[in-house]
Amino acid sequence: MTIPHLEADTTCEDILAAIESAGAVIVDRAVAPDFMDQVAAEMRPWMDKTPLGDDSFTGRRTRRTGGLVARSPHGRELVMNPLVLGAAKKYFSHARSYQMHVSQVIAVGVGEPAQIIHRDQWAWDMFPFPKDYPISLATMWAMTDFTAENGATRIVPGSHRFDDRLQLTAADTVPAEMRKGSLLMYAGTTYHGAGANQSDATRVGITIQYNVSWLRQEENQYLSLPIEIARTLPVDLLRLIGYQLGAYSLGYVDDLRDPIEIVRPDLAKQGLGTLSQLANAK
Repeated sequence: MTIPHLEADTTCEDILAAIESAGAVIVDRAVAPDFMDQVAAEMRPWMDKTPLGDDSFTGRRTRRTGGLVARSPHGRELVMNPLVLGAAKKYFSHARSYQMHVSQVIAVGVGEPAQIIHRDQWAWDMFPFPKDYPISLATMWAMTDFTAENGATRIVPGSHRFDDRLQLTAADTVPAEMRKGSLLMYAGTTYHGAGANQSDATRVGITIQYNVSWLRQEENQYLSLPIEIARTLPVDLLRLIGYQLGAYSLGYVDDLRDPIEIVRPDLAKQGLGTLSQLANAK
């Protein structure tokens, strides 16, 4: 099985159908290459300050720079990409809401070995979630071309249906080769890993991941995003990064306040409602 490729004018329904079939999909040139250059320019000062990883999983020749929402206005557009959010809304339709889980520029340096093949949802303490209850969805935006030689993300097609905790190897994978500005999307249950960079240049991508709102985020958005910047952002983006209630009452502030009220007092509302209202809403 290979990774399906779709054109930039595809629909979220086609994206979800491809993920359901193969566990992953590539949308070719989802944004213009020069748009990715703008994101790179905004993130460059922070990337240059980011230390290399200190273990084999994060990569000892790899830099992982977070805080995309705080640091990159153009990066916020990737977070809020309509095609991605349209697919995510349908993918997480079984939950009351979803949120951004993590944002990270991943620069895989020359000579970096292949990453262990894993599932992203292992981040939640290896908990065995039900197979019919998706809890995370990942994107990888190509800031440079992704090739088999330079460490393109390697996917095990169809592995979103595999048993959990398998020990797979690079031999089980195929490279998600794509041009700058393209988008890889895959399920949280899809086995994958960064490939080995055997080229003479750094491979750079941006992973932006989403999860159901009742799970903790990998990147602490509230501390990554200064409150003075948060107050300037659109309400939809604030809610997406976590300024909303998860499930019925998760994440409220002091006297049952909606967290959005902390940055937007004008949106204050009274109480949480009732569980019967929640049931009817579903």
